[in-house]
Amino acid sequence: MKARYKLSLLVAVIFGLTVGGCAMVSNLDAQVSEDGYGSLQYKDGKFYNTGEVEQPSLKKTLGIFWRFITESKQDPMPKTPLPLVQQSNDMLAQLSNDQIHMIKLGHSSVLLKVHGEYWLLDPVFSKRASPFSFAGPERFHETPIALDELPQIDRILISHNHYDHLDKESILSLAKKTKEIFVPLGVEGDLAQWGVDQNKVKSFDWWQEHSDKTSLVAFVPTQHFSGRGLSDGNKTLWGSWVIKANEQRIYFSGDSGYFDGFKEIGRRYGPFNYTFIETGAYDKDWADIHMTPEQSVQAHLDLNAEVMLPIHNGTFDLAFHSWYEPLERVTAEAQKKQVTINTPVVGEVITAGEPHNNAFWWKSLMSKG
Repeated sequence: MKARYKLSLLVAVIFGLTVGGCAMVSNLDAQVSEDGYGSLQYKDGKFYNTGEVEQPSLKKTLGIFWRFITESKQDPMPKTPLPLVQQSNDMLAQLSNDQIHMIKLGHSSVLLKVHGEYWLLDPVFSKRASPFSFAGPERFHETPIALDELPQIDRILISHNHYDHLDKESILSLAKKTKEIFVPLGVEGDLAQWGVDQNKVKSFDWWQEHSDKTSLVAFVPTQHFSGRGLSDGNKTLWGSWVIKANEQRIYFSGDSGYFDGFKEIGRRYGPFNYTFIETGAYDKDWADIHMTPEQSVQAHLDLNAEVMLPIHNGTFDLAFHSWYEPLERVTAEAQKKQVTINTPVVGEVITAGEPHNNAFWWKSLMSKG
């Protein structure tokens, strides 16, 4: 019983690091620069949101940990295998180079083929979203393509440094065959400590852009936080990404609570053709930093967008809701608000500009847990 309690406490701490905003363990592998960044968001050694965000008291933090240890959940993970479309290097090569193709890899990880270039968004290929290999949220499913099957990667975009978005093992493996890695301010320190070639890394402040002959990328605000341990809370920036390539505009949310910033992003960069919007790991105890499904739909509308693709669900158990609740709620709200939504199977290819039949793939698995 004592060993089980210790394991439960460890898991609660990991959940806190991942989604709850309450880092309570020593700094495991984070390293950030102490130099000033010249950023409007940076003050007294930390980054800040544009609006007021609740800072959990010790009492509330302990209460959240206690919930993770004691509160029972209904259907936190599927009991039968989830559908998956396998991909390979050869299959990716067959996708046309004159379009944009999008593939959900699980959780918030997305593979894009952007007019012949391969881009990865928040790639997490590890078995667990955790600082530990032996404990923490474990995948419901395999990735649809193995790391060694991936082609040369032209660009990786990272939204923030939480374990379910910045995966050390994946980055170390991918860095060898990646041309560029775009990160928020401060995250270059994490990558430098891991030995990633800094010539490949470019750090971004909010509203900072990078453009080349075929695309424009902009790092834009979210309402969230950062940290991988006790001593680096909010020492690195967090945010979301805008991608413009030819006639297509894509928004990738990373993690965020609902805030007015979505409207500003929509005004500056919209209308968007596709949005990858966080829809999962929400809870009343951290409502400022993770949206409910209904808020996710509103964020999509604020962004002035066409097709919504919900992410941050169906891969890791990171909150108290069932594994399928985010998908049920977001599709219901989308129908209510007349929003076009697409919930592809992990590994399925979505080609920009082409019609796609939405698949409510989880419904047949709900009764099975």
